[in-house]
Amino acid sequence: MEAFINETSIILVLLLLIAGIVFLIKGADVFVEGSSGIARMFNVPSLIIGMTVVSIGTSLPEFSVSLIASISGKNELAISNVTGSDIFNILVVLGACALISPVHVENNTVKRDIPFLLIASIVLVSPFFIELITRSGNMEVNRVVGAILAAMFIYYMVSMVLRGKKGGDEDAENENGKESSLIKSILFIVLGAAGVIIGGDVTVDCASRIATDLGMSQTLVGLTIVSVGTSLPELVTSIVAIKKGELGMALGNSIGSCIFNILMIAGFASLISPITLTMDNVLDLFIMIGTFLIAWVFAVTRKTISRMEGSVLLFLYAVYLVYIIIR
Repeated sequence: MEAFINETSIILVLLLLIAGIVFLIKGADVFVEGSSGIARMFNVPSLIIGMTVVSIGTSLPEFSVSLIASISGKNELAISNVTGSDIFNILVVLGACALISPVHVENNTVKRDIPFLLIASIVLVSPFFIELITRSGNMEVNRVVGAILAAMFIYYMVSMVLRGKKGGDEDAENENGKESSLIKSILFIVLGAAGVIIGGDVTVDCASRIATDLGMSQTLVGLTIVSVGTSLPELVTSIVAIKKGELGMALGNSIGSCIFNILMIAGFASLISPITLTMDNVLDLFIMIGTFLIAWVFAVTRKTISRMEGSVLLFLYAVYLVYIIIR
């Protein structure tokens, strides 16, 4: 598909871009419907579903883009896609959700999930601190760091599953737990995920073609067009979840996707091909950590991210865009 998009006319590229966005929106709608159905069926909190099934499903575009970029030796695109996507997830996805409806934050998110996200971020940027100490002249997210990130991802997923089981009520009678309802929900998840992945893939390819025609650098493309394109599933899915009253799923999707991007995507990408960091990459990583800290402060204050705080997050993203463009 990418080869076809790179060779076709710009008019058709624009039409395909619109079609990709349509697939994203409809796929996200169906995906949330199936996920929330399973959550109700097994009495699993929507926050847990959002931080596992939904966050993984909506992060698949980032995973495929960064993995392919790493295999192709385009390390700048691989790391900038992860960084840009996480900044977008917090400032735009979470900001837009809070603007639509104030997002309640659970204690586990404040005390466990966001701190874990910050630890994962520090591990990812650790080559910078190692360089400061050793002066080796090489800031590389090597296979050792990648293995640590991948191991942290496995630990996190296991702990989330255990949390879901602990939060559920095994003795509750559930009339929605019929086999037909389960099959329907699974079918919705599969079809929705397919729509999200196809839509995200087409959207990214089209956006990358447009960006290339405009003469943008690989890092700038990764931080803007590609990261925004691959994060559209998170944005659309979270907004749909908010409108359906699944506030926990919206927040879980945003935080879970950030964790997935750092641990799974950056981890496995660096396992395949070590990623060399530039100073611009390091600066963007510290900006990413800063956005996590801001979201943490907003979450801690009143256990709610208000509309005003959502507006602040969106404003900060606009400032960030201006910065990276003029940089």
